[in-house]
Amino acid sequence: MSEPDPKSVQDMTAVVQTLLQQMQDKFQTMSDQIIGRIDEMSTRIDDLEKNIADLMTQAGVEEGEGGETKPTEGSAQGSE
Repeated sequence: MSEPDPKSVQDMTAVVQTLLQQMQDKFQTMSDQIIGRIDEMSTRIDDLEKNIADLMTQAGVEEGEGGETKPTEGSAQGSE
């Protein structure tokens, strides 16, 4: 068996390096997109929590211990 041609080894190395760089670039792009979507979702969840709290306040409901809700004093929630 003969030794591989140094030129073909260099070419193969260059091809592999190029492929690895392209893969790294694609993974970085995907990672950036995922992080952006997570940040957007976090903002939307924060807004939703605020809106729910506002609605509960408007409805005269307050959150008790353990996440239970109960009517606030003077609200019409408990009287029938």
